[in-house]
Amino acid sequence: MTSAFALPDHVAAKADPRLIADDESHFAAIADSLDHTVAELSERLDAERTADGGIGQAAMDRDQEVRRLSARLRTLRRFSLDLCLGRMDTTDGETVYVGRLGLTDREGTRLLVDWRSPAAEPFFGATHANPMGLSSRRRYRWTRGRVNDYWDEVFSPDEFEGHHAALDDQSAFVATLGSSRSPQMRDVLGTIQADQDAIIRAGSRGTLVVDGGPGTGKTVVALHRAAYLLHSDPRLGEGRGGILFVGPHQPYLAYVADALPSLGEDGVQTCTLRDLVPEAAKFPDEPDPEVARLKGTADMVGAIEPAVGLYEQPPEEGMEVDTQWADLWLSSADWAEAFGTADAGTPHNEARDEVWEELLTILVDKHEADEDVSEELVRRSLARNAELRAAFAKAWPLIEAGDLVGDLWEVPAYLRMCAPWLSPEEVKSLQRDDARAWTTADLPLLDAALRRLGDPDSSRRKQKHRAAVAAERQGMAQVVESLAAAGGDEYGEGLVSMLKVEDMQTHLVDEAALAEVDPDLLAGPFAHVVVDEAQELTDAEWQMLVQRCPSRSFTIVGDRAQARHGFTESWRERLERVGLDRVTMAGLTINYRTPEEVMAEAEPAIRVALPDANVPTSVRSSGHPVRHGSVGELDTILGAWLAEHDDGIACVIGDPTREDTTRVRSLTPTLAKGLEFDLVVLIDPDDFGVGIEGAVDRYVAMTRATQELVILTSS
Repeated sequence: MTSAFALPDHVAAKADPRLIADDESHFAAIADSLDHTVAELSERLDAERTADGGIGQAAMDRDQEVRRLSARLRTLRRFSLDLCLGRMDTTDGETVYVGRLGLTDREGTRLLVDWRSPAAEPFFGATHANPMGLSSRRRYRWTRGRVNDYWDEVFSPDEFEGHHAALDDQSAFVATLGSSRSPQMRDVLGTIQADQDAIIRAGSRGTLVVDGGPGTGKTVVALHRAAYLLHSDPRLGEGRGGILFVGPHQPYLAYVADALPSLGEDGVQTCTLRDLVPEAAKFPDEPDPEVARLKGTADMVGAIEPAVGLYEQPPEEGMEVDTQWADLWLSSADWAEAFGTADAGTPHNEARDEVWEELLTILVDKHEADEDVSEELVRRSLARNAELRAAFAKAWPLIEAGDLVGDLWEVPAYLRMCAPWLSPEEVKSLQRDDARAWTTADLPLLDAALRRLGDPDSSRRKQKHRAAVAAERQGMAQVVESLAAAGGDEYGEGLVSMLKVEDMQTHLVDEAALAEVDPDLLAGPFAHVVVDEAQELTDAEWQMLVQRCPSRSFTIVGDRAQARHGFTESWRERLERVGLDRVTMAGLTINYRTPEEVMAEAEPAIRVALPDANVPTSVRSSGHPVRHGSVGELDTILGAWLAEHDDGIACVIGDPTREDTTRVRSLTPTLAKGLEFDLVVLIDPDDFGVGIEGAVDRYVAMTRATQELVILTSS
């Protein structure tokens, strides 16, 4: 086997066979096991794909197994040997290798322990103050399947001699901080720090708030925690709801898209708040701060329930319903009885069929028994009664979510009835000429309406589904009759008798296989929700997430100093107000990303507006002082940087006219949030705004830089 090490000349001393012989041997065993495992999984996957898929639950089980095997194969093929993150040597003389996934050889010997397992915890959590039973730790840096560098860390003085060539002035973690950025988030699993790992492995019960300033690794913690919990917490696994990961905007999701698969998980649903409402990606921001404030309250979301309730009122007067056999009286009490059968948890549009069927049952019960007229015949006749259908449609109409919310902004009397706490001036401020001119402020109300109303086409689909089931049952009955007519001798009298039983014919029809509608993957309920940049959410937006997680199990990641609209209360106060009352706090205070030269410029920018901002302490210097210049120098600065750097990503923040290129992004301060770049150029940052919003936008924009910051002005 070719050596797994390809060390550059400046670290040639690390190639000493005494240092890497054990690793070479272990990597050879990993390579052999990988070849065997990939071949075995490929055979199993081919067998599953070519096997008869069956119907119903059997088909679902087969599809789930195909997805599981495919995901495992993708990870093994993607990483090969670099599945191995590093190794631990214990004080007991044991060596343990840590990987992205667990791996054993054909004899069952453990070659890699999964990074999320308890056995791997010391690899991330050991410190000199608490070695956790380790004598040393080694972390690898891989390039194209070979180790191009590695670092050793020792936890006792007598270990130094055996590792002297592999010890470095910089730890493996700090060494990665200065590396060039790419369009997607770098893989940092092998360099997770102890303070971050403690948060990643914290329990999932209740709400964990991870508060930290720029560059402290909040996003790293959020992503790794999602992968860790899905793997390690049985309450969140397959069939139990899973995890929803919510990011601030689409550029952020594109940036982190590869992170979860690289951690061994592809079962986490990721989205922004806009993704929770159909077509909301096109909604502009709300331009009126007062309208945004009013629509951002939990009370306004609560107005959806009485708005729907007004459409679920039984008629106060009875009516006569004609049939060809008799006239039946449907009293107001009968209407109320039928309406009362709707389950409280069933959405309005979906409960409509329940109420209709109960109404027909009440009328059928009123019909006098007649040997020549079956109850089913009476029911079908009533179901076709135009007058009855019209009265029911008026009393319990199908409602579109957009119509319901739009009426609030178009009909003042309706809004006053549903939100009586609003003043006349506030009601007036919420009215608009185009009721469907949606903005981002409408998202929580549209979402609440969608969840409360359900799909207005549900009834039509149910009727179509019932017709399909009936047709299949009729076909099955004809088959049974044909078998019976043939005498049954060939098949056995017992089989024919069984097939004639109505219940048996019902079991032969797979109703689930006839379903047409795929479940909404973002509708929930979820067992756990992770929210990044959570400081920006309004109370109304929190309702969108709380309603999707009945267990109230959340990981909330944010920085109060980066809230564009201010965040004067504590996390606990805000979260308890929106319904999350089991809150645990965790803090990150070390800035691993932003050089101290940049933070020296950024700190005053935020303290002007927020004197008590939690500004983290940088652990490194880039050697590049912050530069100032004029906007006319922009092309020259970018050209010089591109010529000097073969890789890395630059970002221009504040110039909406500039288009993206392969290595130079152009973003607003809001869309830059959560991202990082080698070079950041700010254009007229004083024009970003005044007050809290302007200060936060400047602070966020500055702290995206991992190497250099340039500030250009027009004057």
